Amino acid sequence: MRTIGFIGAYDKTDLIIYVARILTQMNKKVMIIDATTLQKTKYIVPAISPSKIYVTEFEGIDIAVGFHNYEYIKEYLGMPQHAVFEYDYIFLDIDSPEALVDFDIKSATKNYFVTGFDVYSLKRGIEVLSGITEPVPIKKVLFTKKSTQEEDEYLNFISLGCKVIWDEEGIYFPFERGDQTTLMENQRVAKVKLRKLTTAYKEGLMYLAEELIDENESNELRKAYKQLEKGV
Repeated sequence: MRTIGFIGAYDKTDLIIYVARILTQMNKKVMIIDATTLQKTKYIVPAISPSKIYVTEFEGIDIAVGFHNYEYIKEYLGMPQHAVFEYDYIFLDIDSPEALVDFDIKSATKNYFVTGFDVYSLKRGIEVLSGITEPVPIKKVLFTKKSTQEEDEYLNFISLGCKVIWDEEGIYFPFERGDQTTLMENQRVAKVKLRKLTTAYKEGLMYLAEELIDENESNELRKAYKQLEKGV
């Protein structure tokens, strides 16, 4: 099982769901744990009987909402505490320093810091990163119209007090209004559809997904992506 942390105050719910959906198309078992304060998945992912805490299935993805640690999820699912989750991937959506500790982010297989360059996302995101107590490697996922060296340097500067080891490379999403419109349309019909997303956004999803799979699974990933894009 691989645990992937998506950290930051930026709205990253759709990003996480779409990457997870590509992986489930490859017949991977994926759980998303929404450990955010706003719990956006409660509102955009349909559930038969949503309560304070629950696990629901959406497009082949198990989504856990309202849990503060792994132990509570195991208890909810009727698993012994010593048991291991039978997932290929667990995605953690985190936007608070407390959740970093509760879900032991330092032990994750990979961690990503997702942000735009608006002041709120940056400053609140850095506040979240301040909860890291020992050096952790993290890769940046940046939503920006045009990636500039100045923006990257500014992020590096304001994060100097955080115990983060930044990956030399980042993943850039040149987020366009058309993508936002498509994602909102898909939310309304409760579907994950790639077709109307911009090429740049889809390339970002694929780049991220490819980082999470084994090298020998690249052909399988491309096949799954094409099937999903065609709606097969």
